Amino acid sequence: MGTDTLGTAAADEAAERRREQRGWYFYDWACSVYSTSVLTVFLGPYLTEIAKTAADADGYVHPLGIPVSAGSFFAYAVSVSVILSVFVMPLAGAAADRTGRKKPLLAVAAYLGAAATAGMFFLDGDRYLLGGFLLIVANSSLAVSTVLYNSYLPQIAPPEERDAVSSRGWAFGYAAGALVLVANLVLFLAHDSFGVSEATAVRICLASAGLWWGAFTLVPLKRLRDRRTPPSEAGAPARGGWGQLVETVRDMRRHPHTLAFLLAYLVYNDGVQTVISQASVYGSEELGLEQSTLIVAVLLVQVLAVAGALAMGRLARTYGAKRTILGSLVAWTVTIGAGYFLPAGAPAWFFVLAAGIGLVLGGSQALSRSLFSHLVPRGKEAEYFSAYEMSDRGMSWLGPMIFGLTYQLTGSYRDAILSLVAFFVLGFALLARVPVRRAVEDAGNPVPDRI
Repeated sequence: MGTDTLGTAAADEAAERRREQRGWYFYDWACSVYSTSVLTVFLGPYLTEIAKTAADADGYVHPLGIPVSAGSFFAYAVSVSVILSVFVMPLAGAAADRTGRKKPLLAVAAYLGAAATAGMFFLDGDRYLLGGFLLIVANSSLAVSTVLYNSYLPQIAPPEERDAVSSRGWAFGYAAGALVLVANLVLFLAHDSFGVSEATAVRICLASAGLWWGAFTLVPLKRLRDRRTPPSEAGAPARGGWGQLVETVRDMRRHPHTLAFLLAYLVYNDGVQTVISQASVYGSEELGLEQSTLIVAVLLVQVLAVAGALAMGRLARTYGAKRTILGSLVAWTVTIGAGYFLPAGAPAWFFVLAAGIGLVLGGSQALSRSLFSHLVPRGKEAEYFSAYEMSDRGMSWLGPMIFGLTYQLTGSYRDAILSLVAFFVLGFALLARVPVRRAVEDAGNPVPDRI
């Protein structure tokens, strides 16, 4: 009788866990559309054009009285949003840890970002300052919500399920991005048939991403549940987000190889994130490509990122995750270097570049996360992955800053894109020096046959 009761309780617990997991997938489905449609495709070229409309005779706009090249405004706005995220993410994470109430904080971050994205419908004329403000709010909100979203993973999936659950979340995000981009492409190409101008079609695409984000966030908010903080932890002195981050970094100093990997990841991931956010600006401004070409290229990236992640996963089983990531960084270097030589007005070559990016994008991100998981001391998964998320979302400001500065100093987006090669070269050098087997041992974890 007792065994039956235990079996029933275990089955009920598993069913509830599956329900939460399915709800968790849907936040990736909800917010990935912003990253794909807004940040990667539409907003960069569109906001750059608005800034150029507002520019003076020398091509400069003057936010807060600071002279900024109109062509660099979008890149600078991305950098500001990421720097702001560095301050906000630890505060949100510390509040969630102290109270155990992640869901209300996730709701605030998600709907603030969704509202800012929906507000991009009102970007027209010379409202570049409004565009920059909405971008900063939306990007920062996405970063905060992602920290809270990822922190649910250890709670809704036991260790043996986490790889599969995390991978399904990635798949949901890629699928949503591709689906909405197809709809965007139809509207953009056939805007005359719908009775709207090209600019209005872009504004609708931007705003629809915000509506999508807000609507599908209802699913995880309905299915995820908060775990109350134990009384002993709830009564602990409140520590600010930065205080918690400092404590985590101090603890990492006892695991220097883990910290060394995080530094390498910080560098090469900065390059990855900058390519994602600035590629459409390079395609439209330097190569003179149509918006429809950029959309198709991003669709190609979305599809091939899934295939690339699966292929690199197989390579990792044979050669180990570290060697496979190093190989992907070589591929990133060659691909971005080749982008410097792309002829203007040649969509076919831009598609080749997009294919190269897609094949290494998903795999380098997925394997970096899985490799880091082996380097985390047992019992500190959430704390260390918060620092990892800071590296992923919160520290990727230098790349856009260097991209924008290079363009402002040289007037060439080709020079700006070439400057990003340094991130992959330096990241390769730093990662190559990390003794991952020793790092896994030092973290107290079993060393896989291939790592």
